[in-house]
Amino acid sequence: MSKKNITSRGGRFIKLAGMTASVAGRYASERVQSAFSTEEKIEARKKVAYGKMADDIVDTLGELKGAVMKIGQIASQTQDLLPKEISDALKKLQKEAPPVEFEVIRNQVESEFSQTLENLFSSFDKQPYAAASIGQVHRAVTKSGEDVVVKVQYPGVDRSCDSDLKQLKLTLKLGGLLKMPKKSVDALFDEIKERIHEELDYELEAINVKKFSDFHEDDNLVLVPKVIQNLSSSKVLTLEYLPGDHIEDLSAQNYSKETINDLGVSLFTLLAEQLFVFKQIHGDPHPGNFAFRKDGSVIVYDFGCVKTLKPEIVRAYKEAINASLDEDYAHLDDALIRLGARVQSKASPGSDYYKVWRNIFFEPFLSEQNYDFKNASLHLDAAKQTPLFFKHLSHFKPPVDSLYIDRMISGHYWIMKSMGVNVSFKALLSSYISSE
Repeated sequence: MSKKNITSRGGRFIKLAGMTASVAGRYASERVQSAFSTEEKIEARKKVAYGKMADDIVDTLGELKGAVMKIGQIASQTQDLLPKEISDALKKLQKEAPPVEFEVIRNQVESEFSQTLENLFSSFDKQPYAAASIGQVHRAVTKSGEDVVVKVQYPGVDRSCDSDLKQLKLTLKLGGLLKMPKKSVDALFDEIKERIHEELDYELEAINVKKFSDFHEDDNLVLVPKVIQNLSSSKVLTLEYLPGDHIEDLSAQNYSKETINDLGVSLFTLLAEQLFVFKQIHGDPHPGNFAFRKDGSVIVYDFGCVKTLKPEIVRAYKEAINASLDEDYAHLDDALIRLGARVQSKASPGSDYYKVWRNIFFEPFLSEQNYDFKNASLHLDAAKQTPLFFKHLSHFKPPVDSLYIDRMISGHYWIMKSMGVNVSFKALLSSYISSE
């Protein structure tokens, strides 16, 4: 199928329908064979089937980009949403997407402004600076001589969003991959769809950039690029070029351990300020959306995915953290119910259950000693407890209102692990969650 057809709704539907048929067929075959097998063989065959399903899904979502690739990226950071084989494979989608041809980008920009690219910019790099799920970024120079980056939305992505998500939800359902009630699945997809619709509106993103720039204005360690208004529209966003070193370049640029730790503190402070003070969070913690400088400052890019948090959700999240640290599991259970993460009609899974997760996820905050993120194994320790999680699965549901908080925290964990941050955050966290 040609790339041109992939940008049309019909072409995308055919591609997604083919993926759905393949995944559903593998699931049905595995179910039939399982009826005549031992439990050990069932598990072995299920792993193989999930692996093949994962290949089908990842290849298709990576090719189509758009909303389905974005939801794949989100799912890869939500380990309890899908089988491990699927979520592990989806991590491939976190890496930079293959770029589209330059003529596609040129046509999109020129149709937005009804002018040639040469009339709009003094220069415009043909090679992309970055490529993502719903848009591509190019370096350019304005007519006034300002260095900028131009984010251009892939054509057709906005029109296909709802149908893409509907088809992907069907794929996961027919593949037996969603182990949760229909009501919870619908609520989860509705939340993701709302965020993606916002992310597709670059005029809204320009407003978000201004909001976050104003919020961090007095913080010299958090930098947000300004919007070039006359070269921005609903599908093209032009920003000043704020250079910095990307996470994979820190070693080559000889960042000292002290500077790495300072950057870790800057990242943590950025997260905590947005969550507990601003109550609006940068909801796409992809490593490519951050750059760093040796003065300890962090540059934040891409404000398409922003989640405004309800005050009661922030309050419940803060109480859940305090209850976990204090090992007050009755209070933790109540806070999780108010967060929408726990099924209220079910009895508490009990203190022993909560203690397991508390000791894993709060390990960086349990001691005054520095925590070595480079050698952290929280993700591995959590994976070992998968049987315990599924044993109590019916007690919980996707926390729709705090989904993007969890995504932000998970993303920052991986960034700090990649950087090798070695800092004690106990006192800093305490300063944000102490009673008001």
